[in-house]
Amino acid sequence: MGFSVPSPLNDLSLQQALELGEVYLEYAYRTTDSKIVAVLCHEAKVALSQAENASTKHPAHPNGAGYQVLLQRMGGAYMKLSELHKREGHGDKARAFCVKAEKWRQVRSYLLR
Repeated sequence: MGFSVPSPLNDLSLQQALELGEVYLEYAYRTTDSKIVAVLCHEAKVALSQAENASTKHPAHPNGAGYQVLLQRMGGAYMKLSELHKREGHGDKARAFCVKAEKWRQVRSYLLR
């Protein structure tokens, strides 16, 4: 007998999903328990993926200052995820998230032209 609660994650805005991911990352940095770090990193990745999906629906103008800050935060969050994976000895995952962080920085730079 399983109990399932639907996730409201899909209903989060870009701002909300990003903030949730940042909260998971903050707590992952605070602990030294590898299992907890793994769970928190996974949840952060899920939240950031939702933020990416929400970014395509963001109502703000791409050149707007608020949107630029969100893009910068996305890049920073992926870099933190990369650093956590590196700390835990997962070099391949760390490199992959570093590339993702750079992608968000490039998007921001492109929009600032």
